[in-house]
Amino acid sequence: MAGRALNSREREKSFSFSFRPASTSTFFLFALSLIAIAFFFFFSSSFHFIPNQNPKTSSHSSLPNSNPEYSFVTCLEKFLTSRSRIPKSESISKDSDEVVVNKLDDLMWNREMERLDEGLFDPSVLKVYVYEMPAKFTYDLLWLFRNTYRDTVNLTSNGSPVHRLIEQHSIDYWLWADLIAPESERILKNVIRVDRQEDADLFYIPFFTTISFFLLEKQQCKALYREALKWVTDQPAWKRSEGRDHILPVHHPWSFKSVRRFMKKAIWLLPDMDSTGNWYKPGEVWLEKDLILPYVPNVEVCDANCLSKSESKRDTLLFFRGRLKRNAGGKIRSKLVMELNGSEGVIIEEGTSGESGKEAATNGMRRSIFCLNPAGDTPSSARLFDAIVSGCIPVIVSDELELPFEGILDYRKIALFVSSSDAVEPGKLLTFLKSISPSNIKKMRANLAKYMKHFLYSSPAQPLGPEDLAWRMIAGKLANIKLHIRRSQRVVKESRRLCTCECKRANVTSLP
Repeated sequence: MAGRALNSREREKSFSFSFRPASTSTFFLFALSLIAIAFFFFFSSSFHFIPNQNPKTSSHSSLPNSNPEYSFVTCLEKFLTSRSRIPKSESISKDSDEVVVNKLDDLMWNREMERLDEGLFDPSVLKVYVYEMPAKFTYDLLWLFRNTYRDTVNLTSNGSPVHRLIEQHSIDYWLWADLIAPESERILKNVIRVDRQEDADLFYIPFFTTISFFLLEKQQCKALYREALKWVTDQPAWKRSEGRDHILPVHHPWSFKSVRRFMKKAIWLLPDMDSTGNWYKPGEVWLEKDLILPYVPNVEVCDANCLSKSESKRDTLLFFRGRLKRNAGGKIRSKLVMELNGSEGVIIEEGTSGESGKEAATNGMRRSIFCLNPAGDTPSSARLFDAIVSGCIPVIVSDELELPFEGILDYRKIALFVSSSDAVEPGKLLTFLKSISPSNIKKMRANLAKYMKHFLYSSPAQPLGPEDLAWRMIAGKLANIKLHIRRSQRVVKESRRLCTCECKRANVTSLP
C-alpha cells in the first residue's frame, strides 16, 4: 500500500513537471491535444443521451398530463393493466397493543413537534398514509367490476344498472388512485402520501364498499364487511385515535351499512346527510367530521363549444327525467308530477340511468333552461350534477339537502332553491321560474360553465376538481380532529362525556 502511494505521488510530480514546455511548438501541440480530448468527451456524452430522447418520452413527459381522462371505465382499465404489484402486508409487532399504540403516538408527536420547530408545518398540505389492505378489499373488487361491467342485465329494484350506480358512487376509486399514483404523475400539491405512519395527519382506508355491496352475494358481502372492520380496527393508528383521523369512503347510502356503526368516529365520505334515519342513524354523521362529495355525472359534459351551440336551442322551460315514485323524502316527486305534468314548457319523463336513459337525459338537459332536482330516497341525487355539467340551471326541491364543498362554493350563483311546500302549491313554481329575467339566466349559466370543473373526477386529478376540493375541505377539519383525539386521550373516568355537535336543522327555503 505504501509503495503504491509513493508511486502515485511521483506520478503527480512528474506530470506537473512535464507541463513545462520545452519549446513553443511543443506547447502548441499539447494545447491542441487537450482541446481534442475535451471535444471527444463532450460529443461522446451527448451521443450517449440523444438516441434515447423522443418527443413523447423526453423531459416533458415527466410533467403531469394536461389532458385528463374523465371516464371511470377507461381510467380503471389503464390503472389495473399498468399495475402488477401486490399489496404488502403490514408488519406485525411482537409488542402488546398498548405498547405499539403508545410508541406510534410518541413518534407522531415527535414528528409534529419537529415540523413546528423547523417551520415546516403547513396546515394546507395534508399528509396521508394509505393503508396497504389485502387485495380482497381493493384490487380484487376492482377486477370484479372491470370483468363484469358490460353485463348490464343485472339491475337494481328500481331498474337502474348496478354498474352505472357503482360509477356514480366511485369516489373511493378516484381519491385512492390519485393518492397512490407516482408523484411525477400527480398534479395536486395540497395532499401528499407518506410512507411512515408517524408522518401522517390522516389515514385513508381503501375499501371499495359500493362495489362489494352490489356485486357480491349478500352473505359474502356481510362477511367481507366484518373482515374489513376487524382489519382496520386492529391497526395501532385506529386504536390511538379511535378512528377519528381515518377516512372511510361510504358514498352509497346502502354500503357498509351492517358494520359502519362501529366506525362512526371516522371521517365518512358521503353523498348527503339523510335525516330520516333510513340510511344513517343519529350520531353517525354530522358536518363537523364528515364530508359530502358529488356523484359522478351520468351524462356527457357540455363543454364551452357545446354551451355556445345549445344557447339558442333551450326552448324547454323545465325538464325532469328519472324515477317518478320514490320512498322516504322522495315522495315529493309524485306530488310534483301531479302539479307540473302537462304544463306548457315542462317535460316530465319516467326513466333510469341506463345507456338509453343517459342519452335521453343528455339531450333533454341541453334543450332546457331549468332542470328539476327533487329529493330521491335520500335528499340528494346524481341528477343535480348532471344538470350542472349540462349547463341547465338546477331547481332544487329537497329541504334536507347538504351540498358538496359548500364551504368553498356558493350554490346560489348556479341553482335555485325552492321549499317542498312552495313547489307543490298550484302554479307557484312555474310563476317563479318565468319571473327570472333573461339577464339573470345568462349570468347563472355563465357561472355553471365556471363551476363544472369542480364536479369532474379525473385522472390525473386536477386543481379545483372534486378531489382537490375534497382535501381542501378536510384540511379545514384537521385542527378540530386533532382536538378531539387529544381530548379523548386525556379525559379521566369521571369526566363529562365528550361533546359532539350534530347540525340537523333543515334548510329553510321559501319563495318570495
